[in-house]
Amino acid sequence: VQLQASGGGLVQAGGSLRLSCVVSGRTFSSCGVGWFRQAPGKERQFVAAISGIGTSTYYIDPVKGRFAVSRDYAKSTVYLQMNSLKPEDTAVYYCAAAVSEEKAMRVVGPHNDYEYDYWGQGTLVTVSS
Repeated sequence: VQLQASGGGLVQAGGSLRLSCVVSGRTFSSCGVGWFRQAPGKERQFVAAISGIGTSTYYIDPVKGRFAVSRDYAKSTVYLQMNSLKPEDTAVYYCAAAVSEEKAMRVVGPHNDYEYDYWGQGTLVTVSS
């Protein structure tokens, strides 16, 4: 399974970005996908996730109401729409896939990083104040 993340960039506070994660090498619906971020000098942090089947999602509190995760089955792509960005959202963002029929039926949420089997390269998001 390969994951290709893109869409990062420099944006002013209050602005928006949409990250994309293209998943290949496996039936898309068998992959639950999570988004993580790592700010300079900090540990990696779970941000949001979506189930492989259906549209169940999960967000950490700091991004609720601002970020939205969705998936396009035709394009085998998961998106992270980020609105009302804040400087504290600055980080390298990664997507990861939890691959199994069982995992695909639920959201693989925080505290379960070990359930993610494959990771993409990061895409840098910089939010200026």
